[in-house]
Amino acid sequence: MDSDPRVLVVAFDDDLIGPLCEGLDQLGWPTMTARTLDAAVLVLKDMAVDAAVIDARGMEGGAALARLREAAAPRYLPILMIGDESGQGDADLAMSSAPHPAQAALRLDQLTRAGIAEEEFKLRQQTFAAHGVTLQAPDLGDTPLQILTAGAADRRFLAMSNALSAAGAEVIAAPTPYTAFDYLHERAFDAAVLWGGQDHAPALSIASGMKRNTRLYHIPLVLYLRGAAEVELADLFRRGFADVAAAETPEDETAERVLALARNHRRRQAIRRALDSVRGSDLTDAATGLFTRDLFASHLARLAEGARSRNRALSVCVLRVAERDPVVQARDGGWLDRAMPQIGAMVSRLVRVEDTAARLGPELFALVLPATSAAAARMAAERISAVIACTAFDAGKDRSPFVVEFEVGVAEMRNGETPAAVLERASADLSRS
Repeated sequence: MDSDPRVLVVAFDDDLIGPLCEGLDQLGWPTMTARTLDAAVLVLKDMAVDAAVIDARGMEGGAALARLREAAAPRYLPILMIGDESGQGDADLAMSSAPHPAQAALRLDQLTRAGIAEEEFKLRQQTFAAHGVTLQAPDLGDTPLQILTAGAADRRFLAMSNALSAAGAEVIAAPTPYTAFDYLHERAFDAAVLWGGQDHAPALSIASGMKRNTRLYHIPLVLYLRGAAEVELADLFRRGFADVAAAETPEDETAERVLALARNHRRRQAIRRALDSVRGSDLTDAATGLFTRDLFASHLARLAEGARSRNRALSVCVLRVAERDPVVQARDGGWLDRAMPQIGAMVSRLVRVEDTAARLGPELFALVLPATSAAAARMAAERISAVIACTAFDAGKDRSPFVVEFEVGVAEMRNGETPAAVLERASADLSRS
């Protein structure tokens, strides 16, 4: 099974998108270029393309995008439109100029994962229905999108905030990192925009703090640059920013990009709440709310079939509590068992919406990650382990708190492999970790 992400580029020449294609190729997003819409449709019918980047100049508009998405079915085809001065239209994201390749790769990944989350929700509805439980449709609520803007007042930053408000969002302004975190702990936000003034340190401080917090981790962050000072965009994206708006980006376009991220986040959070609504059922583990062993096996079989029909990768991770002296002592006193509900809750919050987490044994967890290679799955599992390892758990009176580390095993499904076999290989990989 081909697990490499691929991008279809639809452009009649390389003037606008050519350099972007070179950068995407270097970042592990191989591109294919079609010079006409008919050629693009043929590519989509013959190959499993993950996303499309389109030169808006000369494009036929909504009808062209509909043809592309129909040709890509049953996969959902995320579309990034570049050079579109008229607005987002039917594209998932529109940008007036070609973005930095690292930025484009990140946004394409976000758009792709959003489509996969929708597919996962439908599959999970089927799994629960097979066990007699109805999974209700996601409820997006009727409140305006909640946007936090953090940074000192500046003409361009205020103009962008006004554009957000004009689009119907509720904007809450925080002048300092301290007030930003006060707001973040008091209410839920769909996105946050940080002002990159002369000193980026406050924005980086907020971003770092949010990425260390399991409740705030998934809130999309946008950095709005004040000037054309030299910045390492790839480093900013590694720090967790979902988007970076350059100084020359029009305020209205920046606002629309923020709103696109916010809408996507709210949808994903609604899906997460819908999935969490069954945590108290007999199908889930009583202590952690995660999938039980039997439910996990049933859903893994359905995910495997879905991955084959869409020609997507599928990886399974197994996490086992590592034998460390503090853990052994905590286990003897029953304190490890007391920590397991909190650990399970952390696992459920740290996985992506489209990922499935299960408790296979008292100290054994499993994850199934759709459209994810083995290398990416290992990074995700190790990130979860690292975040949990930063948490100290109570070990009783007059005893130091203990931390929990995990051994990680990973396996990517092979052609013709059964779900049980890939889970077995992931478990066997524990001994090599």
